[in-house]
Amino acid sequence: MSVPPDPEVVELATKVFDLARSGETETLAAYVDAGVPANLTNDRGDSLLMLAAYHGHAAAVEALIARGADAGRVNDRGQTPLAGAVFKGEDAVIRALLAGGADPTGGNPSAVDTARMFGKTDLLELFGAR
Repeated sequence: MSVPPDPEVVELATKVFDLARSGETETLAAYVDAGVPANLTNDRGDSLLMLAAYHGHAAAVEALIARGADAGRVNDRGQTPLAGAVFKGEDAVIRALLAGGADPTGGNPSAVDTARMFGKTDLLELFGAR
């Protein structure tokens, strides 16, 4: 028998995910520094980093990576933060993720596949792909 989640924990997690989506870097970093896992994921497997990346918040991405967030972590659909950033055209986020160790060939579709799909030759070059 599973124990229902504590409503206060759910409320805190919701707040932290919203901070990642809205790019409130300092507050988000403070929560992670206080013990919220850097790789916390929601019910779809989206990490804080995925949400920050997808919504174009390079500073939040950098802060999360600096605190141990996995730049290549895939969600439940096999997507990576890097592929999401390519899809959204978030160049600063793409560079932050690459600096944090994200693999352009990880996930499905990968960032390389996504760049190919949208004809982003500059990104293919950046990723070392053809």
